[in-house]
Amino acid sequence: QVQVVESGGGLVQAGGSLRLSCAASGHRFSNYAMGWFRQAPGKEREFVAGISWRGETTYSSDSVKGRFTISRDNAKNTVSLQMNSLKPEDTAVYYCAAQLHIGGPIVTVAGYDNWGRGTQVTVSS
Repeated sequence: QVQVVESGGGLVQAGGSLRLSCAASGHRFSNYAMGWFRQAPGKEREFVAGISWRGETTYSSDSVKGRFTISRDNAKNTVSLQMNSLKPEDTAVYYCAAQLHIGGPIVTVAGYDNWGRGTQVTVSS
């Protein structure tokens, strides 16, 4: 099992940038696919971006493609989400997720067993 903790959320104006980080503890982090999800009030949790175990493959939702970039550093047991050109509709609690999976990115909520507690991102207009 791996435990994950998110950081880096905050309040930013529309058009601004934030970088979220997810620190993982536990062994064999490099064998885990990692993902970022978000949940706005009254809405279901949705996929944002995912990255494969070695980091060579990423996948992003259409709503963030071209604006958000996911990356990982297996030497430091971290995964990051660089968010640029933020919009008010990006406001949500952002969650990091991990799943033991030697393969490509996982894009569904059900595909992950390990979740952080989330970090709030608020984008003002």
